[in-house]
Amino acid sequence: MRKGKKKLLTVGTSLFLTASLFAGCSGNAKTGETTSNTSTEAPAVKEEAVKEATGIDTSKKVELQFYMLGDAPKDLKLIENEINKLALEDLNATVKFNFTTWTDYDQKYKLLLSSGQPIDLIFTAEWVDYQSYAKKGAFLPLDDLIPKAAPKLQTYVPQDFWEAVKVDKKIYTVPAIWKEYVNEGIAYREDLRKKYNLPKPESLETLEQYLDGIRKNEPDMLPLADTEVSHTESIRQMTTQTVNTNDQVPYGLNIMYDTARDVTSYWGSPKHLEDLKVFRRWQEKGFFMKNMLNIKDSGHDIFASGKAAAILGSENPNRFGDSVVKVKTLHPDWELGYSQYPTMKGFSSPVHPIHNGFAIPRSSKNPERALAFYEKMVTDKRYNWLTQYGIEGKHFEIEDGKYYKMLGDVQSNGFAREGMNGWAWRNPEFMLFDKSYQAVLDMFTELDKIAKPNIFQGFPEDWAPYQAEKAALLQVEKQYLYPLNDGLVKDVEGGLKLFMEKAKKAGLDKIQAEYTKQWIKYLDDNNIK
Repeated sequence: MRKGKKKLLTVGTSLFLTASLFAGCSGNAKTGETTSNTSTEAPAVKEEAVKEATGIDTSKKVELQFYMLGDAPKDLKLIENEINKLALEDLNATVKFNFTTWTDYDQKYKLLLSSGQPIDLIFTAEWVDYQSYAKKGAFLPLDDLIPKAAPKLQTYVPQDFWEAVKVDKKIYTVPAIWKEYVNEGIAYREDLRKKYNLPKPESLETLEQYLDGIRKNEPDMLPLADTEVSHTESIRQMTTQTVNTNDQVPYGLNIMYDTARDVTSYWGSPKHLEDLKVFRRWQEKGFFMKNMLNIKDSGHDIFASGKAAAILGSENPNRFGDSVVKVKTLHPDWELGYSQYPTMKGFSSPVHPIHNGFAIPRSSKNPERALAFYEKMVTDKRYNWLTQYGIEGKHFEIEDGKYYKMLGDVQSNGFAREGMNGWAWRNPEFMLFDKSYQAVLDMFTELDKIAKPNIFQGFPEDWAPYQAEKAALLQVEKQYLYPLNDGLVKDVEGGLKLFMEKAKKAGLDKIQAEYTKQWIKYLDDNNIK
């Protein structure tokens, strides 16, 4: 997206292009009493109009259960109350916004979808196994619901996006359409780098030099904010052309973009041992916390609060932009820098449409009303701004007629930008950006120049054949691999050997073999060389 223009990802404008991927290498919107006085507000839609447009029955008042990943913003109830004023009038419905928190979110997500409890809307993405859950019947197919309950949403989302999120020829999620890159990178204190004449952390070598300099010159500051348990993935992104541009290839597999059919095991390899030794060395140097496995705060929040000088991996361009806004409110004299992994590895890929979406679980008691409500979240500016930015005049204001400006600071403001983690209902026509966010948009422009089709995120893994082994392996990872990843094991070689013994006993070989078979079939089916 460029300044002044809203950039929609369509067949003609994106490198994602479903066709090329599968054929080749692959204004103001206040709430409350002032709402009706805002000239840019979308007009209210009466219940009769909803019935006429969608054909759904709204005669019975219902409460919708809405589930999002992550931590709830402090002023969530205030936003919920304002949304419910609109939803009652428009759809004769109210909504209860629920959040999982980030602690064990994956296990909580699994429980939500397997427990049978009534849920009307839930976040989906490839990183929470959208395709696998869809194959297992966790979500309702939307093909017949969309034209009836959300006709505006049906035309708003490009047809190639609907096609791209299909699983077994059925639509199970409403995809986001804003073009973005979620590749990871290194966010760091640029003002400290300049102050102490340190190198820019643009490689593994210069990153370590930067962290050494922080440790020497700022002994009371944490060099790295990371609380993640997949540190070696950052090294993989910096030093290889691994097929994925964010997160990691699962189950310790090694897949490079240009040789995608050559699947080997990274876990247990000499390279794996070498990478683990890096983090043991960094732990001994005091680059990150020794009790990392017990820290509840995210590394992103620790970095954004100014307690650490750098963060790896989890800081994608959007999250970096968020950090800039938060840091600026508390420390306007600080300067942040960002080094992207794609520039180190030589390519990037825009997100696949499945990366952010919302589905209706099988347990929903109100699927039609849920989809009609989600249409409002996406296409009605009142709903969209409330759930993305909060209440104008309380949480934010418009600066120079077009820029988002947080009111107060990150500690006093009860609803920061995208405070509900509303990545899936971003609407390019409504989006507001802080002035500093232009740096992120410039990153996207640069990434366009080295972009390749995203051949990884669309892979529909089906873990049903190894579900028991997958669960057992996760427990082994938590007990034996996570401490290695965080540099907590003195005997790295012995620790890795023990992990591999336990992993194989849990069924690693079976998992890797089945995953590889599915991956090759996916490449064959989609003519990806």
